Amino acid sequence: MGKILEIKDLSAGYNQEIILKDINIVVNENDFIGIIGPNGGGKTTLLKVILGLIRPYRGSVSFTNGSLKRPSNMIGYLPQINQTDSKFPISVVDVVLSGLMSKEGMFSRYSGKQKKHAENLLDRLGIYHLRKKTIGELSGGQLQRVYLCRAIVSSPQLLMLDEPNTFVDTRFETDFFEILKDLNNEMAIIVVSHDVGTICWYVKTIACVNRNLHYHPSNIITQEQLASYNCPIQIITHGDIPHTVLETHRH
Repeated sequence: MGKILEIKDLSAGYNQEIILKDINIVVNENDFIGIIGPNGGGKTTLLKVILGLIRPYRGSVSFTNGSLKRPSNMIGYLPQINQTDSKFPISVVDVVLSGLMSKEGMFSRYSGKQKKHAENLLDRLGIYHLRKKTIGELSGGQLQRVYLCRAIVSSPQLLMLDEPNTFVDTRFETDFFEILKDLNNEMAIIVVSHDVGTICWYVKTIACVNRNLHYHPSNIITQEQLASYNCPIQIITHGDIPHTVLETHRH
C-alpha cells in the first residue's frame, strides 16, 4: 500500500505558542483515520499544517514523492464552517466546479467534460436534481453534500474533513458517513470528529490529538486508553439502546 504523506517530528502553533509537539504519523492509500481529542488540543491545527496553511516550527510534512511540496490537487478539504454567502446567486453545480479553481485558475472556463463530472458527483450523492438551484435554497444536509462534491471534484488522493457532522441532523449524519465509506475505496480519508461513537463504526484507525498525537491502529478504543493518551473525551457506545458511558461519579 503506497504512502501518501508522512509527518516527522513536527511542532506547530500560532504566534510562537506551541499547539502541536513531536507529531509523527504516516498516511497510506485507502487509510480512513479518525482524529479525536479535546477542544484546543490541536486537531484543526494539524489539518492546517497538512494543507500548508500553517508553517511548522520544526519537523516536516512530506508527500507522495518524498517532496515537502504538496502535489497539485492531491488533497480535498471540507472545513468545519463554510463561509459561502447563502445569498450569493451561485448555482450548486458552479459551487462544485469551484473545487477545480486551483487547477484551472480563477477566470478559466470549465469544459463540458468537467461539468459532466461535477453533475455525476451530484448524482452519486443523490442531489443531481438540485444542480441548478442556488445555495441559499438548500438545507444544511444538502449543503454538506454539495461541499463534499466540491472537495472531491479534483479526484484527490486524500480527503480531509473537519467536524463534518456539526451542522447536520442525526439521520443525515449516518448517510454522510456511509458516503465517506464508499469514497474510501478511491481515496484516503482523515476525519476530525468529537463523536467517537459514530466514527468508530466507519474509520479504520484512530489518532488522539491533544498537543501530542497517539496513533491507535484499530477503530476500537477504550476509556482507559484515552486516559493513558491524556485525551479527556467521552466514549459513546452502540447497543440495543443508545447510551453514553460517563466517568464514575465521586460524591
